[in-house]
Amino acid sequence: MTIPGPAESVEPVVRTACGAVRGRTENGLAVFRGIPFAQPPVGDARFAAPRRPRPWDGTRDAYAFGPPPPQDLGAAGTAGPPDVPGGDDWLTVNVWTPAPDPAAHRPVMVWIYGGAYKLGHSGNPAYDARRIAADGDLVVVTLNYRLGMEGFAHIEGAPANRGLLDQVAALVWVQENIAAFGGDPDQVTIFGESAGAGSVASLLAMPRAAGLFRRAVAQSVPGTFFSAELAADIGTALAAEVGLNPTVADLSGVAPDRLVKAGQALAPKMPGNVARWGRAAPTVTPYAPVVDGEFLPATPWQALASGAARDIELMTGHNRDENRLFTAMAGKLGEIGEDRASAALRLYAPGGEAAYRAAFPGASANDLYERVQTDWLFAMPSLHLAEAQLAGGGRAHVYELTWPAPAFGGALGACHALDVPLLFGTFRADLALLQFGGEKPSEEALALSSGFRASWTAFARTGDPGWPAYDTQRRLVRVFDAESTVAPYPEETSRRLWEGQEFTPLPVVGPEA
Repeated sequence: MTIPGPAESVEPVVRTACGAVRGRTENGLAVFRGIPFAQPPVGDARFAAPRRPRPWDGTRDAYAFGPPPPQDLGAAGTAGPPDVPGGDDWLTVNVWTPAPDPAAHRPVMVWIYGGAYKLGHSGNPAYDARRIAADGDLVVVTLNYRLGMEGFAHIEGAPANRGLLDQVAALVWVQENIAAFGGDPDQVTIFGESAGAGSVASLLAMPRAAGLFRRAVAQSVPGTFFSAELAADIGTALAAEVGLNPTVADLSGVAPDRLVKAGQALAPKMPGNVARWGRAAPTVTPYAPVVDGEFLPATPWQALASGAARDIELMTGHNRDENRLFTAMAGKLGEIGEDRASAALRLYAPGGEAAYRAAFPGASANDLYERVQTDWLFAMPSLHLAEAQLAGGGRAHVYELTWPAPAFGGALGACHALDVPLLFGTFRADLALLQFGGEKPSEEALALSSGFRASWTAFARTGDPGWPAYDTQRRLVRVFDAESTVAPYPEETSRRLWEGQEFTPLPVVGPEA
C-alpha cells in the first residue's frame, strides 16, 4: 500500500514487503533508487543463490543508486561505474513511476543491462529510465546482478548462473512489490541488450523464471552459452590466476576486486587458447550463462523450440553492423586485412570460408570480417531466437537497426549498443559518447529515439510494437532508420548461410595446451 500523502509529494513514500522507502519526485515522476531485493552476497552468502532481503524498521531513504557489483573497468569511450556509494549491498533495484498509486495498474518494464557478463550497473547514466516511463506512462525497474567470477564463473560448491538467479530474485521482488509503486505484476516486460539480452533469453528458458513476466525484448542476443565442461575449464584457469582452485572453500576468502583482476588477467590470454576453447577464446570474455542442466536446462534456442516460452510474447532484433564497435575500440576500424578475415571466416562461417566469400562476391577482407563476426555473435542468434519461438508455437516480432551512428563520419555504422541511447534518449553517457561524439543529437536522431520508445512501450502495453509478427514466409521486420519501414528481413544472404545452424553450448574442443 502507499502511505497517504500529497498527490505530488516531493518525497513519496511506499511500503514494500520489507519496509517503507522514501523516494523523490523528479521531472513529474516518483523515483526510488537502491532498494534491496536480496541480502548482500558476501560472507556466508557469497557465491550462494540470492537470499531474501532483511526487513528494516522505519522509512529507508531510496535516493541513491546502490553500489555497483565488483567488475571490470569501463571500456574505452565509456564512463564506467558512476560515483555512487560504496559497500557490498550490490543487489538493488530502482523504480521510475508516474505515480505510486496501487490502483493505477500500469504496465511494468524491467531493464537488464549488458556488459559481457563482466561489467555494468543499473546506476549508469545511460540507463536513466525517465523518458521511457514518462513517454509510455508506465513503471520502469532497473536492477543490479552479480558479474564476473562472483556471478558467472564455475566454482565447485556454488550454484551455476548466480547472476541469472539474481535476476530471478529481482523479478520476484517486482511480483511482490510493484503494485505499491503503481505497476501491474501481471503486465511485466523484461528487456535487455547484449549480455542483458542473453540474460533475457536465459530467463525465457529457466523454469525458475516461469510466471514472473509476460513479455520479453531481447536486443542483440549473444550466441555464447557455455557447456558445463567449458565453464569448469575456464573456471579452473580463472582461479589459477590467483593461485587457487575453483572452489568455494578456496575463493570465499579472496577479496572481490582480486577476482575481478583474475578475469582481467585471463582475458588477453584467451585468443591464444583457440585450440582448446574454440569460438569462446577470441571473445576475451571468460563468462557466459552455463547450460548446467539445472537452473538453465538447455540453450534458449533449444528451450524455445520445444515450447518453453510459447505463452510469452517476444520481440527481438539486432543492429546491422554490430561488430564495428569492437573493431573501433581496438583501433582497427576499416583496417582488417586478409589474414585476420580468413582466420575469422574459418572459425565462424558455416560451410567454411569459401561459403562466405561466394555469398558476398567482391566484399573486402574488412567487410567479410565484420559481417561474419556480426552474424555469429549477435545477428543470427537474435533471428534464430525468433524462429525458435515460432517453432515452439509462440509469436515473435523482429527488428533491425540500420541507422548509422553519427560519429566518425558514420564509419561505425549501426554498431553494437547504438540502440541503447536511442531507446533511453541518453546521448551523452557511456558508449553514446563514442557513437555520438558528445555532440547534441540531431532532429533525425531524436525522432528515431522517440520511435524506439513508442515501439517498446507499445509492446509492453499490448504485445504489439506496431508491425506484423515475424513468419517464415514473408519474414517481415521493422527496419529502424531515418525513414523506418516494414520490409523483408534485410540480411537474407546471411540468413540463408546460417539456415539450419544450431547455437549449441560452446564446448571444450581440444586437449589442454
